[in-house]
Amino acid sequence: MANPLRGEVVRLYKNLLFLGREYPKGESYFKERLKKAFMKNRDVKDPEKIKELIGRGEFVIKELEALYYLRKYRAMKQRYYEDKDNP
Repeated sequence: MANPLRGEVVRLYKNLLFLGREYPKGESYFKERLKKAFMKNRDVKDPEKIKELIGRGEFVIKELEALYYLRKYRAMKQRYYEDKDNP
């Protein structure tokens, strides 16, 4: 019998792979860590535990998005605003 949450897990994995392309330490580093995390929990069968792990993955997605937005903000600020200390 297939797990009804499998689709959500696959979708989460794909979203994380997509976001990992811009990871500061490199895409390969991110892929290795992501694969380890998913493989560590591959034997989990309890639906409640799976939902909890999916929630943790969604939190990681939000953190990655915040990291990327902050990096873009800093780049824009550096590019368009002069430093107050050095006129």
